[in-house]
Parts: sequence; C-alpha cells; structure tokens
Amino acid sequence: MNFDDYQALDAIALADLIRSKQITASEALDACLNRIEAVNPKINAIVHRMDDYARAQIKAGLPDAPFVGVPFLIKDLGAMIAGVPQSNGSRYWAGFTPTEDSTIIARYRAAGVVFAGKSNTPELGLVAVTDPVALGSCRNPWNLTRTSGGSSGGAAAAVAAGIVPVAHATDGGGSIRLPAAHCGLVGLKPTRARTPLGPLVGEGWAGLAHAHVVSRTVRDCAAFLDATAGAAPGDPYAAPHHEGTFLAEVGASPGKLKIALGSLAGVHPEVAEGVRATAKLLESLGHDVEEADIGVPTEQISPLLWTIISPNVATVVGFRAEALGRPPHEEELEPVTRAMIARAESMKPQDYIRALTYMHGIGRRVAGFFQKYDVALGPVWMNPPQPIGAMSMQNPDVESFAAEMRGEMPFTPIYNMSGCPAISLPLARTKDGLPIGVHFGSSVGREGLLLRLAAQLEQANPWIGFKPDFRSA
Repeated sequence: MNFDDYQALDAIALADLIRSKQITASEALDACLNRIEAVNPKINAIVHRMDDYARAQIKAGLPDAPFVGVPFLIKDLGAMIAGVPQSNGSRYWAGFTPTEDSTIIARYRAAGVVFAGKSNTPELGLVAVTDPVALGSCRNPWNLTRTSGGSSGGAAAAVAAGIVPVAHATDGGGSIRLPAAHCGLVGLKPTRARTPLGPLVGEGWAGLAHAHVVSRTVRDCAAFLDATAGAAPGDPYAAPHHEGTFLAEVGASPGKLKIALGSLAGVHPEVAEGVRATAKLLESLGHDVEEADIGVPTEQISPLLWTIISPNVATVVGFRAEALGRPPHEEELEPVTRAMIARAESMKPQDYIRALTYMHGIGRRVAGFFQKYDVALGPVWMNPPQPIGAMSMQNPDVESFAAEMRGEMPFTPIYNMSGCPAISLPLARTKDGLPIGVHFGSSVGREGLLLRLAAQLEQANPWIGFKPDFRSA
C-alpha cells in the first residue's frame, strides 16, 4: 500500500480490505513500518519497535476477527505483552520484560490486531505531557515545537501522524482525552471498570485509571470498546451492562438532549470559542444547551487526586524494588515521582481512606447532576497545545506541580473521580491550525449516548480530512 491509501483508512476499513483479500496484512504492516521510518525520528512517538514480533504474528496466522491485520500500538505503561520489554516511561524499569499478557492485550490479540510497537509515555503516566527523561520528548505532528499531551502522548502523536489508525491509551486524570485534544483525535475514557486492567491489577489508582484507545473515527472508538469491554474473572467490580454493541450506537439518533455548558472563565479565547461554536452546532441539531456547572470545585478535586495517586506510585515503585532487590537510585526516578513517594511515606492511613470517601461522595454529586442533564459540555484543556517543556516532572515539589496541572487541566479529572465516561472530539482549531478538543461527559454506563452524539457531530462537522503538516514553528 502507498501511504495515501493507508492513511485514508480507519481500522474498520483497513480490516475489511484485508478480510476481503484486496490487500494482505503484510502489506498493511509494511505501510505502517514505512511510516514509522519516515516520521518517528521527527516526533518520537514510538519507543520500542516490534517489527519481527508483528511479522511473526502474521506468519503464525491471524484470527478471523473485527480488526484482522490492523497495525496497532500499545502504550509503554500498564498493559503488558509477554516477552516484550516495558519501561513504564522510567529508567528504573530498564530491563523489565513481562512474562504474561495483560487481559486487555489478550483481547486485542483476539480482535486480530498486529502489534507493531510501544508508544511513548511519561514516567508512570504522572503528567499531562509526554516528556520523560528515559524516553525523550514526544512532539506534536501539528507543530513539532508543541507537546502532544499526555500521558498517552505517544499513542496520539502516532495516530495523528498516520502511523496507525488507532492505538491503545490509558486515562487516570485525562490521559486519553488530553492527547486526543492536542492531536486532533477521538478519545473516550470509558466508565470505570468497562475495560479490564488484570490480571496483576484489580483497579488502577483506586479506580481513577481506565484503558481504551485514541482513534481518528468514532466508529473505531466504538468497535474497539466492543472488542475489549467486560469484566474478567476475578475483577473486583464491573461496569453496568451495555445492551447490544457499542458500534451499533454509531449512526443511531441520540434524541433531543439536555446539555449543560460549563463555565469558560479563564479559558484561552480560541479554546472558549471552539466550545461556544460547538454549543451552537448542538442547538442547530435540535439539542437544548444551557449554562450549568457540575458544581465540584477543582480546588476540592486536586488534593484528593494526589492523595490517592501518591501511595499508588509508592506501591508500584516498591514492587519494582522488591523485584530488583534494591531501592531506586536517585537518578532512576524523576523528581516528581520521588516527591510523591516521600509524600506517601508521610501520610497517615486515614488520609488515604478519607480521600477515597470524599472521592465517592463526588461521584454521588456528579450522579445527581446527571439526573438533570444528559451531557456536560466544556473544554478539555485550558489552552491550545503548549510548547515542549512548558510542564515538567523535574519539579521536586508535589504541591506546586499539582497546582500547575490543576491550572491547565481542571475539567477532566472529575470524570475519573466519579467513574463517568467522557470523550474528547476534534471539533475546533486555532487560527494557526492547531487542534482544539471539545469535551463531553455523561453519567456512569452511558458511553452509548456519548458515541451516538459523537457520531452525529462527526457527520455535522467532519474532521477526518484534517491532517497535520509537521510544522517546526
């Protein structure tokens, strides 16, 4: 395949060509690998290539499955592929090679994808940009001086650059939606426990963390959720049952929705204008839009977030220390990570339990809000994509680091706290052509509603022809 043909296809269309034998899985993989050669030196989205692994998959025979032969990337954090090195974005995990597949990897494998590589991520997914010391900065294909977002920045940059049509991503505070917004993609954070994290993890960050994909099209987003959704044996809890397939939601009418437009105070003018334009588009499609905030202050969420995350970070670093038989050397962890460990060590057990109690209280408040409204509308990020280095894990002070993160991404973490689904859609652009994501959230279990609305907006304001130009200034 030539690149223009390859890039024009989403994962569903590419699999259809392979299934009908119009092209082979090897030809699709070659197109992917050629694109890696052409653009990855510019963006550093892929940090571990799996060329031989992918060819061996194809040679061994692929299942007759929805995504047969589609080249795919796995974020180099969390989800493990047996026999493939995993860094978790950290020097401390150098030399770590898992011995078993994660549950979600087994489901991707059963769906027919071909694993072409691992994507860049910050250390332990702790920051909203992808600039790890261990792996190097990931750059945004729309402008190489700008960040691709984080922590799934490598996945988003690779999809935007045309390396793969869809890629695995995870989200503990916005890490699917933020890079999707930065790179002009669809990014859905599913309902808590919709997709599995096992077998070694029951819940990520006390239920804050979720796994799914970033994609170019809504239908790929939906179909990959069909391929991975559902509790695995031994999971501590499950998401509400979804009747039918998520793919069937794409193209179905969302009906007339009552949509709450949140405050845009302090938001960059171009981002705010993108959200307002979307509100007008929604009204033209027959929906009711009115101004209303969920009513949980960011200042309340942020301390809880880091009180929950810090002990989880300390725990996973402790597991690594046990495996290595030694604690980390100072240079093996970034300053923020070390500071979070110190914070966890200074906490009392009741501090953690108190944070969980408040988190679940926030979930109940958000659930009450969604008794009045079908969908909440707002920005994903306060500003357009920022320059590389604008946010850093080199800050050794957790409080100032948390304040910096809160100042840029106040909108996304409430959906991790509450377990509600939320999606970023590439519905706007800055005057100089950078993507702006628009954020939609709904109540627990209503991914189907978000997908119906997303597909309606995709048809009304198509973004599929919106391609990056790899500008350097």
